Amino acid sequence: MNNYLLTNQKTKRLKFRLVTKDDYNTWFPLFAEKNVDKFLGMPSGLSQTEQCDYWFKKVWHRYENNLGGMNALIDKETGDFIGQSGLLIQTVEDEERLEVGYSILPKFWGKGYAQEAAKKCRDFCFENELSNNVISMMHVDNIASEIVAIKNGMSFEKQVDTYKVFSISKDEWLKL
Repeated sequence: MNNYLLTNQKTKRLKFRLVTKDDYNTWFPLFAEKNVDKFLGMPSGLSQTEQCDYWFKKVWHRYENNLGGMNALIDKETGDFIGQSGLLIQTVEDEERLEVGYSILPKFWGKGYAQEAAKKCRDFCFENELSNNVISMMHVDNIASEIVAIKNGMSFEKQVDTYKVFSISKDEWLKL
């Protein structure tokens, strides 16, 4: 069982569930956005369909191998698919780290959904004692994700290649 998934968790506006194959067409528009492949750490030069295929294969791989994973974010009031967020096992400079990941569909950008989901992931990590430290990684040009990490109580830790790593410890979280 994948202990890092937030299945059936809720926030004020969102509920978390597993991503399904039926979510593919709803998620597809994300890959029409400029820089999305760069920001999501995907190979460059893929078509929109290839990018979406790549993303979904990665989701299933994480689910099947207890590497955490993205959860579908559903608006509790409207039932709209807003985006994806979750806790992910990442390898950063040969060290396994737990990451708060988030990605929101373009039509829902700027409405605070990424922040709401990221906060829930951070809290879930510490409340369930999954790690004493959690990170968020983003491409150096992804300023919106950097702002979400900072609002999530994280501080800049280091830069690794073209990615910034922000982190928060459980002790820092307890002081929030």
